[in-house]
Amino acid sequence: MATKAITLPVLSFSGEKVGDIKLDASVFGITEKNEQAIHDAVVTQGANARQATAKTKKRHEVSGGGKKPWRQKGTGRARAGSSRSPLWVGGGKVFGPDGNQNYEVSQNKKAHALALKTVLSQKVKGGLVVVDEVKAAKISTKEFAQGLANVKAEGKVLLIAEDANAVLSASNLDNVTVRACNNISVYDVLNANTLVIGKQDIETLEGGLK
Repeated sequence: MATKAITLPVLSFSGEKVGDIKLDASVFGITEKNEQAIHDAVVTQGANARQATAKTKKRHEVSGGGKKPWRQKGTGRARAGSSRSPLWVGGGKVFGPDGNQNYEVSQNKKAHALALKTVLSQKVKGGLVVVDEVKAAKISTKEFAQGLANVKAEGKVLLIAEDANAVLSASNLDNVTVRACNNISVYDVLNANTLVIGKQDIETLEGGLK
């Protein structure tokens, strides 16, 4: 269930209020927790980012072992055709990872959208800062950090920006993660204490989630 329409102040990077913005309650006013949808979204992102780097060698991939260790009969020992048998130390591995593992999982679009709307709604209660625009006149980490301080962006900050100067200015700030408006994940929002987004970007985000 969504609450009534939501109005938030729009700030400049000097910290002054320059207006208000009305947010659609169906996107930013979700009151249900929807924990399963959020959990699935985070698990999906982590699984799809996983690389299949683990690999073991099967017996035909281990070098050596071409010569029969001893003759077939007469030694009193068990028959052995290769020292690279999986039964031997240094031999190949049976059923080990082959480097082609597929860890990909999926979540349907409606469930993912619900998860993103839910975590955004939680940020509205405390941790969402809307600014007039996320732009920088020049590349300056110091000035950009001061701007974030002016709007009280504290802790881990998720900055939605595409302006080149703003992105480069924020890239050296350890507590700031920069994402484009069309590349925001549920985990990014959950992992941030403060979400800083421009007025135009939040309207674009809202339109894509309706």
